[in-house]
Amino acid sequence: MRSSKGLLMLLIALIAGAAAVIFAARWMAAQTQAGGKIAVASVDVEIGSRLSPEQVRFVEWPTGSVPNGAFSDPNLVDGRVAKINLARGEPITEAKLAPVGSKGGLSSVVSEGKRAMTVRVNDVVGVAGFALPGNFVDIMVNTQEDGSTKNDKDRSISKIVLERILVLAVAQEANRDATKPKVVNAVTLEVLPVQAEKLDLARSVGTLSLVLRNQVDPKPGETDGATKVSLLDHPVPPKPEPKAAPVKRVVAAKPAAAPAPAPSAKDCVEVIRGATKSIECF
Repeated sequence: MRSSKGLLMLLIALIAGAAAVIFAARWMAAQTQAGGKIAVASVDVEIGSRLSPEQVRFVEWPTGSVPNGAFSDPNLVDGRVAKINLARGEPITEAKLAPVGSKGGLSSVVSEGKRAMTVRVNDVVGVAGFALPGNFVDIMVNTQEDGSTKNDKDRSISKIVLERILVLAVAQEANRDATKPKVVNAVTLEVLPVQAEKLDLARSVGTLSLVLRNQVDPKPGETDGATKVSLLDHPVPPKPEPKAAPVKRVVAAKPAAAPAPAPSAKDCVEVIRGATKSIECF
């Protein structure tokens, strides 16, 4: 009895396993079935380059894994500008290309609504060459506070004025796949128009430094800036409280006594009645 039940369970397990194998095979066949040809890069394409027919080829691609925005028409790809570096064999999609009508070069890489601005750097300002295209940096300015004179070190302040600024190019290179440090004398940054104004003012009133930051860290750095007092950890002397002005007491003047009315001119005579003397006026 027990052996018959065991055989029955084994038979059911074999049937279920065979059904699973058949289902998996059919699913894999459907996934690997060619769904048509899509455009891929036939060679490595650098950022800002215009695609030519020699740089694009069309290959069969499985139906279930066709990337969004893929191209199947050669006319839609010819002459488009690559917004990122494309590796050989990589599918070409709309998200990887600049808008239609872009002429190529660095201008086609600048995001809509933003501007490209170049600042002069050296081996120190440029983070020893580690600020590469595709990295994000903060921009710090060292200047004097309002009311200080030139070269007044006691009134100097260092403050981060712009955060998470994308590096578009270093010198004349915009290759974002480069990882080797390169010391250059100019860095091109992608900024908003209002940030471009701040950056231009910052480099005219002081010296700039680039601060390399983590690629995936979006948190802003909330600081008040560093001064000589905060650098040396000197206590800030309290500001003297303004002295209150002395209160002046105003004493009201007593009203002058009204002058006694002058007696009206009358005719008076002295009257003597026995031992009594009096004056009577008429």
